[in-house]
Amino acid sequence: MDLRSELDLVAGCLAGSRSAQYKLYQKYADAMYNICCRMTNDPEAASEVMQDAFMTVFEKIGSYGQQSTLGAWIKRIVIHKCIDYMRLKKMVYIEATETLASMPDLEEEPVSVNIGLIKEAIAQLPEGYRVVFTLYALEGYDHDEIAQILKISEQTSKSQYHRAKGKIKEWLLKDGNRQSLYN
Repeated sequence: MDLRSELDLVAGCLAGSRSAQYKLYQKYADAMYNICCRMTNDPEAASEVMQDAFMTVFEKIGSYGQQSTLGAWIKRIVIHKCIDYMRLKKMVYIEATETLASMPDLEEEPVSVNIGLIKEAIAQLPEGYRVVFTLYALEGYDHDEIAQILKISEQTSKSQYHRAKGKIKEWLLKDGNRQSLYN
C-alpha cells in the first residue's frame, strides 16, 4: 500500500469510517497477531491483546504523525499492549547477576534448521528471555530500545538475549530434537 492510500485510510479512520477501520485492520491484523503470539506465548491472550491494541489504534489515530510508517506505529502500540498484558499477569523479568562479558561465548555454527522446531524452542523460553529475544531477534529493536520499553537495564536486555540464545541452542541440540533439526 502506498503512502497516499495509507493517509487516506488514516483520514477515513479519523472521520469514523467503519470501512476505513476495517481495511486498516485487515491490512495489519495478521502481522500484529503474530507479534502478539510471540510476545504472550498464548494464542487466546494474543487475540485479546491484539483487539485491545487495535482499539487503541483507532482511538489514537489522530496522533499518528508520519514520523514512521503506519505499520511501525501500529506495531509499537501492539508491543506496548503485550507488555502491559504481561505486567498485569505479574510477569517478572529476570535481573542480570552477571555481566555479558563474563559469560562464555557460544560457538555459532551456520546450519539449516527446521523453522517449526525453532519456534517451539522460542516458546519454551522463560517469559523474560522470550520477550527480549522476540523484540531483538524478530522485531528488530536494539537493546537500548528494549531496555526503555521493558524498564530494565540495557545490560539485562543483552544478558537475557544471550541466555535465550544459549537455551534455544541447548534445546535444539537435545537428542530428541537433533534428529529432526536439520532440513
